[in-house]
Amino acid sequence: MDVDVRYFAIIREIVGLTTERREVPEGATAGDIFTQLIHDYPRLERMRPVTMLMVNKKYVTHDHELYDGDELALIPPVSGGQDRFRVQSEALDPRYTESLVAHPGAGAIATFIGTVRDHARDRSVTHLEYEAYAPAAELTMAQIGDEIRERWGIDHVAIVHRVGSLTVGEASVVISVASAHRDAAFEACRYAIQRIKEIVPIWKKEHYADGAIWLGSEHDYQVETGRMAEEQRSGDPEPSAP
Repeated sequence: MDVDVRYFAIIREIVGLTTERREVPEGATAGDIFTQLIHDYPRLERMRPVTMLMVNKKYVTHDHELYDGDELALIPPVSGGQDRFRVQSEALDPRYTESLVAHPGAGAIATFIGTVRDHARDRSVTHLEYEAYAPAAELTMAQIGDEIRERWGIDHVAIVHRVGSLTVGEASVVISVASAHRDAAFEACRYAIQRIKEIVPIWKKEHYADGAIWLGSEHDYQVETGRMAEEQRSGDPEPSAP
């Protein structure tokens, strides 16, 4: 069977590839492929204890069984030197995030700031509470940075997300992208926030005057409300069952 394998950051440099398709026997596990790669590229041995594995964009253990057509991604640890992908409890500083990506070749720096609004789902919001699996979240944000590099050729991306209790008006996430041209910077910022909503393990609890609810991210909510709005425009009197 065939499995698509994706490489990022230092692992990509060791292997010399961004992605490849590998033929493996039936019943092979994610760890089997990693062992195979170490045999082919001995320098990967030192990466084994700190590398996380994802199959079809979900974190898995080394004994996870693979199936034909699966995508296996090897996620190396985030470099602490530049501190460009981070989860923190302190207030966010967009100017600091911009400083992480600024460079002489930049013709534009685009920054997206997500802030806490005072309403959601037709209810008044008093505050938000964010919780994250921080190590995995930082690794996944670094993966988004690699995806932006692959798609736009942009190396200068920073994403910082806050956790803890946030009041209305406070920043929950800051994304900065520096590129030679503004269009690519804008597009990469938009891509980054969408991918954060899809794959980064951060959870949000919305607090209202009369209660609170946990939300995984706004992605499913936006999909659902967009579908319902489309049904209303088409004249469907009854929304589809969830």
